[in-house]
Amino acid sequence: MRIQQRMRRLIKPILIAIALIIVVVGIGLTMLIKEAYQVDLSKLEEPLPKPTVIIDKNGDAASELSSSRFTSVPLSRIPDELIHAIIAVEDQRFFDHWGVDVRGIIRSAWRNFRAGSVVQGGSTITQQLAKNLFFTSERTYTRKFNEIVTAYRIERKYSKEAILELYLNQIYFGEGTWGIQDAAKVYFGKDVQEIKLSEAALLAALPKAPTHYSPFQNEQKAKERRNLVLLLLYEQNYLTKEDYEKAVNEEIILRNFELDGLRGKYPGYVDYVIEEAIHKYGFNEEYLLTGGLHIFTQMDPVVQSAIEMTYTTNELFPNSTGDELVQSASVVIDPYTGGVRGLIGYRGSHVYRGFNRASQLKRQPGSAIKPLAVFAPALENGYKRNSMLIDEKSDFNGYSPKNFNDRYRGRVTLHEALVHSINVPAVALLHEMGVGVGVDFLQRSSIPLHRDDRNLSIALGGFTEGVSPLDMAQAFSMFPNLGSMKKAHAITRITSSTGEILLEVVQEDVQVMKPENAYTMTQILSDVVQEGTGKNAALNRPTAGKTGTTQLPSTAAFQGVSGVRDAWFVGYSPELVTAVWVGYDKVDPNYVMESSGGNHPAKIFQAIMSNALQNIPISSFQIPKNYREDEKKESKETAPTGKEKNQEKDKNKKPGKGNDKEKKPGKGKGRD
Repeated sequence: MRIQQRMRRLIKPILIAIALIIVVVGIGLTMLIKEAYQVDLSKLEEPLPKPTVIIDKNGDAASELSSSRFTSVPLSRIPDELIHAIIAVEDQRFFDHWGVDVRGIIRSAWRNFRAGSVVQGGSTITQQLAKNLFFTSERTYTRKFNEIVTAYRIERKYSKEAILELYLNQIYFGEGTWGIQDAAKVYFGKDVQEIKLSEAALLAALPKAPTHYSPFQNEQKAKERRNLVLLLLYEQNYLTKEDYEKAVNEEIILRNFELDGLRGKYPGYVDYVIEEAIHKYGFNEEYLLTGGLHIFTQMDPVVQSAIEMTYTTNELFPNSTGDELVQSASVVIDPYTGGVRGLIGYRGSHVYRGFNRASQLKRQPGSAIKPLAVFAPALENGYKRNSMLIDEKSDFNGYSPKNFNDRYRGRVTLHEALVHSINVPAVALLHEMGVGVGVDFLQRSSIPLHRDDRNLSIALGGFTEGVSPLDMAQAFSMFPNLGSMKKAHAITRITSSTGEILLEVVQEDVQVMKPENAYTMTQILSDVVQEGTGKNAALNRPTAGKTGTTQLPSTAAFQGVSGVRDAWFVGYSPELVTAVWVGYDKVDPNYVMESSGGNHPAKIFQAIMSNALQNIPISSFQIPKNYREDEKKESKETAPTGKEKNQEKDKNKKPGKGNDKEKKPGKGKGRD
């Protein structure tokens, strides 16, 4: 009896708890369903979006950020092979489910488990359509529930054929392309009706991960994914064994993907605008490409055209080895605004949002870094142009830099050491000041550093990772602007299709060095162009700059191989700053250049700047107020050595130690 009474007392609260849970869950589900029903399905039938427009610095439309999402085709024009391929890989039971395929989820999970990777998704075509048009990509249960409800509503409203047509005209196929018709054009240069079986399988392979499987960026992965689609077609009885084997063995033949009219003019610059909007300001790529936005930029069409024209002049570049093209990248910025006036990150064929060497490259800058890592901080710390520096074989705590051609002069002035890009004096000067002085200046110049870069090899550009042309152009912009630097940027403002301001970019000045020292640096770097290693960069107007060359790795694989790895020139006029890099993408004994920073990069700089400035009046570099002209007349013979000057400043400081802990130098080598 007592047990029964206890059971009755327990059952009642349990039932109440269950009832409460049911009520709460019911209320929650009701709210979620109500929220899901707020989705306006009429959006499925809206006209395709307007292109986003790129506006140049003059306020003119310079290019269209075209997503290629402008051509819709009826299902009747799409080949059966393509329809079958999409269904086979994306939604095998498309014609049997109500929007969500529970069996398909279980089947794809089992297939993925056996394959050891995700080869088939669980979302149906209808779910994908709902997600792409109505929801973000966030991974939450609420979003997934709303997606399922919306898929159910779509299935209730539209026929299977209509859903398939909407899907094929809306889905993203990579390379900035939405919709099957324009995907066929971009990848194969064909109308969708002309697509054959193996091409249909490749197109069907792309929606899963368009960038990862892009045949323009990774042909092998694209082929593997295409062959998986063909296998699924065979397993699902869409293909005979003979047709399957024939298609699997076909090579991928793409159309000649030159500068694409679908994406308008200046594709290299446009790619960087997309990159900046996504990674710097958090915009979504699809919104950028389909939102009908107006993106106001710092691009100067004259400068951008000058860059693109230069990059079609093969004579300016080193000869290439085999089928591997010597690559290059250039950036031109306005030193007074930080605006990127022009940019290119490739030679040869343009690949939509491919590797942008202008901003994404990480290579050692060689001697091009000397003004930033050594000589500008030296001027900031009281050294003069005629301060004497040692130039003899030296060992700095186990680091023994060498001069090009193994020639040593005994003693040289700071001016001579930089103009003629002599290595030992640069290292000796950084050693004397302390590595921390150079590191601090580089950081204030926004040069990216690795934690292992606190060593003397940074004097010669021996960085653990490296820099991009954009990094170098931005840092050098302080010199013509009297020590003040603004962050390099392409975008100034973004507005919606209705004119609403979505982004307004404001750049603050950073005074990196004293105006008089920046001007002194410009005077020295002007002599680099007039009488030093940068003579090939000379313009018919005031010009300053620095060359840089990095040697091949000192590994066994490169023993006996002559040539260089990277070549740089970073220079400026009173109006513009330009950084040029030339080199192979591969680091391989079979791919080395016979060049130097004073050769091809300097000539490329000269060609770009000559064309960019041909209609601009000649002007002079800014001179700081109260600048002491008598400094130039100081006797070199009576000038103190750097060591003597340092000892006079602080008799308690031991030269060579600095106020920081040095790490063991790396193996960075500069040549010019």
